[in-house]
Amino acid sequence: MKAIILAAGRGSRMEGLTAQLPKCMVKLQGRPLLAWQVEALQAAGIKEIGVVRGYCKERVQAHGITHYFENPRWQETNMVYSLMQARQWLADSPCIVSYGDIFYEPQAVLSLLQSVADIALTYDVNFLSLWQARASNPLDDLETFRIDASGNLVTIGEKAQTLEEIQGQYMGLLRFTPKGWHEVETLFTDRSPDKIDMTSMLRALLAQRVPITAIPYGGSWGEIDNQSDLALYEKRLAG
Repeated sequence: MKAIILAAGRGSRMEGLTAQLPKCMVKLQGRPLLAWQVEALQAAGIKEIGVVRGYCKERVQAHGITHYFENPRWQETNMVYSLMQARQWLADSPCIVSYGDIFYEPQAVLSLLQSVADIALTYDVNFLSLWQARASNPLDDLETFRIDASGNLVTIGEKAQTLEEIQGQYMGLLRFTPKGWHEVETLFTDRSPDKIDMTSMLRALLAQRVPITAIPYGGSWGEIDNQSDLALYEKRLAG
């Protein structure tokens, strides 16, 4: 099993913190976010870890990274294009895919490793309390996320009007088998991946009736969108 961390972007909402530093290298509790991800992946037993880099690529470093992929067009492309730069790994073997601005526990990775689905993702079942701490009105930021009785994803990434449309929070942590990745490649046979974000890609797969398994997760995790998020998680992790 291999893992790919998507870390090509700057993260402009971090303002001065990423003026000369990629977002994945911003420190949380004294460690770069990238180190949090690598350590969780290694603790789950993953030894081959690649990073897709772009902005300030020479600053993207962490002990345990075994391969670097490049997205030289990071300024004009989105996350799916970055993922495409690691297509050889995805076509050859099952891969965990992680956003570069999140942190999580090894159990989140292990739950994906145990899945037999060709495409799977984790979601936070305790999302509401976290989003209430992040925003005065969680619906300003939360998106739709619904699953069926079998645990398959039904809806993701649209503007939510009510909390009833949200059964969990997508975390930015996924797994693809080569068969699952083939479905992604087929999706972009006649369209460009340049401007496509991950949730838009997942919605497009659902529209083609490609099954996506959603795995509940109740452990510690977070995504860092801005400096307020960073301050919040610093406080939470400090206990």
